[in-house]
Amino acid sequence: MALKITGLSKTYPNGVKALKNLTLTIGNNMFGLLGPNGAGKSTLMRTVATLQDPDSGTVQLDELNVLTQKDEVRKVLGYLPQEFGVYPKMSALDMLHHLAILKGITNKTERTQMVEALLQQTNLWDARKKSLSTYSGGMKQRFGIAQALLANPKLIIVDEPTAGLDPAERNRFLNLLSSIGSNVTVILSTHIVDDVRELCPRMAIISNGELLLEGAPNEALESLRGKIWSKIAATDDELRALEGSFNVISTHLIGGLHEVRVYADSSPGEGFRPVESGLEDVYFLNLAGQAKN
Repeated sequence: MALKITGLSKTYPNGVKALKNLTLTIGNNMFGLLGPNGAGKSTLMRTVATLQDPDSGTVQLDELNVLTQKDEVRKVLGYLPQEFGVYPKMSALDMLHHLAILKGITNKTERTQMVEALLQQTNLWDARKKSLSTYSGGMKQRFGIAQALLANPKLIIVDEPTAGLDPAERNRFLNLLSSIGSNVTVILSTHIVDDVRELCPRMAIISNGELLLEGAPNEALESLRGKIWSKIAATDDELRALEGSFNVISTHLIGGLHEVRVYADSSPGEGFRPVESGLEDVYFLNLAGQAKN
């Protein structure tokens, strides 16, 4: 199943241009949509999820026009928004049955088999009769995936799913996402670089509503091989001097000192050492390039 987004633009009444003529094709795989907060990721996901309309552009899901055939799209769509509401006093078991009925799964035997299988898959079986208000953040996100998987969707959208999770819960959630299968298109929208690096064979970086990069993470990393250099700035004055003299893509605190990472084809000079590039370097380099344009 292929999702083809062409020339998508959206400006909100307050003047914010959330999407600017964005074109992107997403194939049948786990696809990472990476960008800072406010990049336009949620606007794009809500548009694909049939929850809002763009000002211009088209969205095609195989033979379906997402903007005009919303009911048909919703039959094959699973969606976990950044924040989703539940009835806090209901159990996970009852809530999934309720949502399954809303999705048209009226056969009780079929519905029971599906709900129980999803509770097992998301490791919520032992807590299935507990009220959702008692769930931890990670459990709520796993329940969110369970409801998104109802009715065997062909397209699943998850928006900032690991924000706020502790490391153990994040790992459990990412393992769950990776197990969904290769016959489903999963769009993972996030600002967390490691989520994309660990899960996605293809990705896109967007910022300020524009597409900055689309491709395979490994290819993007390979393009930076031998071009990332690091130096420790001992003082704030030295940091400012480096930022004014070199193509600094990011700075990190290490032991209270600033590690400066620079993009250059060859050694920038004394004190710099070559370092292995990471997907975070790809991310910051593209954001820095947009800021300069």
